[in-house]
Amino acid sequence: MRRTVEPEILDHLSSEDPTAIASRRDLRRLNRIMGHASIITRAVRDRFPTLLSPGQPLKIAELGGGDGTLLLRLARRWSSMGIEANVQLIDRNDLLSSETLRGFSDLGWIVETKSEEVVRWMGESDDGFDLIFANLFLHHFDPSGIRSIFDSAVRRTRAFVACEPHRDPFALCASRLVGLIGCNHVTRND
Repeated sequence: MRRTVEPEILDHLSSEDPTAIASRRDLRRLNRIMGHASIITRAVRDRFPTLLSPGQPLKIAELGGGDGTLLLRLARRWSSMGIEANVQLIDRNDLLSSETLRGFSDLGWIVETKSEEVVRWMGESDDGFDLIFANLFLHHFDPSGIRSIFDSAVRRTRAFVACEPHRDPFALCASRLVGLIGCNHVTRND
């Protein structure tokens, strides 16, 4: 299928807008339904098995981390394996709630948010990470933006994992049906 990049409505709404709040709730539900925490865990375990071994705290960055709830689900899974981490959520908006922050703190994970454009952050920061991952995020970029992110990732991390929509007729049809599980008009459009 031919890929086209279009602006998403959610990217242009205030973080306090009720439809934006509802859309982020939809995204949390879709992440659970599609099993993204399991997919990311499996990808890290299968491709980078030493990362999920207890030892020194990992340095992790999530690109387009949003409200941090997916990373918290990963933290809960991984902390049960003895993994500790210092994490950065990179997103243009700081959406981390005190409840989510407390969830990380309860696990002993240290969280920092960076309210920046990801391409700029990837290109300007020299911080190194054990793992950088993105979930439902890279599809926002044209090929040159993705190339820029990948070029920066090569020098910034030992492991890069992305979980993106599958592109085939079935996935396209399923994306048109998210309203049946209660997703709002913003989520359905985006």
